[in-house]
Amino acid sequence: MTTDERSLATWLASREDAELAETFALRSVGPMTSWHDFFDAAAGLLDAASVDRALTRLPRHALVALAAGSGADQPALTRLALVAPDGTPYAVVADRVAAAKAASPEAFEEATDASAPPHRADDAAAAAAAERVLATTGALADLLIATQHTPLARTGAGPVSAVDRKRLIEAGAIATPEELDDLVQTADAADLLDSTDREWTASDEADAWLESSTTERWARVVTGLRDTLRPGLRSATGGYEPPETWAQAYPLDPEWPAEAARLRRIAVRWGLVTPEGGELPWTEPLRAGGAPDAAALATLLPAEIDKVYLQADLSAIAPGPLAPALDLRLRRIAVRESRAQASTYRFTTESLVSGMTEGETAASIRSFLAELSLTGIPQPLEYLITSTASRHGLVRVRVDENGYTAVETGDYAVLGALAVDQSLRPLGLVQDGTALVTRVERDVVYWSLADARYPVVAVDAAGEPESVTRRRRPRRASSASDAPAYAALIARLRDTHESDADAAWLGRELEQAVRARAVIEVAVRLPDGSARSFTLEATGLGGGRLRGRDRGADIERTLPVSSIVNVRPA
Repeated sequence: MTTDERSLATWLASREDAELAETFALRSVGPMTSWHDFFDAAAGLLDAASVDRALTRLPRHALVALAAGSGADQPALTRLALVAPDGTPYAVVADRVAAAKAASPEAFEEATDASAPPHRADDAAAAAAAERVLATTGALADLLIATQHTPLARTGAGPVSAVDRKRLIEAGAIATPEELDDLVQTADAADLLDSTDREWTASDEADAWLESSTTERWARVVTGLRDTLRPGLRSATGGYEPPETWAQAYPLDPEWPAEAARLRRIAVRWGLVTPEGGELPWTEPLRAGGAPDAAALATLLPAEIDKVYLQADLSAIAPGPLAPALDLRLRRIAVRESRAQASTYRFTTESLVSGMTEGETAASIRSFLAELSLTGIPQPLEYLITSTASRHGLVRVRVDENGYTAVETGDYAVLGALAVDQSLRPLGLVQDGTALVTRVERDVVYWSLADARYPVVAVDAAGEPESVTRRRRPRRASSASDAPAYAALIARLRDTHESDADAAWLGRELEQAVRARAVIEVAVRLPDGSARSFTLEATGLGGGRLRGRDRGADIERTLPVSSIVNVRPA
């Protein structure tokens, strides 16, 4: 055991639980690690391999400060358990820094262009960036709408599964797998997607975002992107360093070049920078730590419209970008076919059924389209709405007088199909007269039937149709608090912690010596108050006594641990 381990163990024991959890999370300590006490924790954190992993995740300025021994970044390095509270690097940290510096001396030098301000993009580049923002905002809206009802499955490594990638590309929501990865990362940063049970689902915040204007959507996203950047990319003012410097931020991290390239690509998509590295006028305040200038972006975006042309071929043509709230509602009852500034939508039986499943009725659809259309409602569309509404609600789901969920329909053929449908077996539907009943909650049954393409409607206690919102999972715990994940580990460390640090340290040293059968010099206080030293080969520890072979007298000795005042290697 080293003095550093003792010092770090004492510091760890003095920390609050939340602070300990933060340190463990920053150092990627597994919550199920087998540490027994704080000395184990200190030894683990000061293990050379663990220190090396921590160094690879340090930004350049922290590496420079660590190598120079300066006070810069001291609070962050202390939280990482790499330096003592006085700012002195622990010995093993200093050794590993020296080794890393010898292998990669350029990683410990200040970035040459760190203070160079980005150049301002010209008008043509700004106009092109505004077009990218409009297209990217629409693509993210497509993705969120797609995930509101069908979550995106994640692979074990994190990315969206190949099946869902293919589904989204075929639906036209995204163009390439790369675009999907960028959009998911962006939506996660803006709290628009939740990740639970290896799935991505639209969050509650996504509803409000989809109803917002294009500039409000953009401002929410870019603010979230900035606030979730890694510390090495953030500036002292709360903003971020120029994107041209991002590639140099984590010089020891072998995975950083790919991550930096992805972040740079996302920054271009969202109009933070041009492909040539020029800064846009609307993002300069954001980079400085303030709010983005959405008004400056709005001047280059096409004006949003609130009217469409309804055609006899069951299509709707918006001659410009439709206001997001109107676009969102129109897409509940129609499929958007083109995604240019002039969009095309098409009404189908399936799209109208989907809208009615979400709570629309024939009357609400007619009212909405009458206000939206510049050409009225064509006869073919009127007929499609009427015929679809007549079928919708053929299957009714309600809660019966016993508290069970009842599935009813006037069509006995449909009732028979429901009873034998293999996709509905998990519901446990049981025949009860002219209905099928189950203990499963009504809303769960409703969405199971809707997903199976049955014309279902939910009814209340009075028998009136009512809208049902698909439940979302609770949002994952914020990364701001890692305490719950480490609660069991921290409790174990606390339970084994002794208030007498000197006695705990002595016990630790003796355990290590016995485990290694080391030859140690033990200072013992005798009953008369004097002290005597013995050179022993430590062989056992138990019952409050240390056993060992005396190298000088060549005999076995047993010494009371309570009388031992000092231990050191022989």
